[in-house]
Amino acid sequence: MAFTQDDVVRIERALAKGEHIVRFADRTVEYRSVQELIEARDRMLNELSKVGRRRARLLRLFHAGKGW
Repeated sequence: MAFTQDDVVRIERALAKGEHIVRFADRTVEYRSVQELIEARDRMLNELSKVGRRRARLLRLFHAGKGW
């Protein structure tokens, strides 16, 4: 399942308020405990960090002339 940063924000707001019910776009999820909310948030953050990883492009310039 693809998560967005907004989903993480909703989870963190629920944690801050002490709620167990989180409403996403078209669904409502009820978590059993705060620990389950924390695990869901960590799982979302882990997946989001994997998506953003890209190798940096490396550009090397070589000059073999006399430099005139």
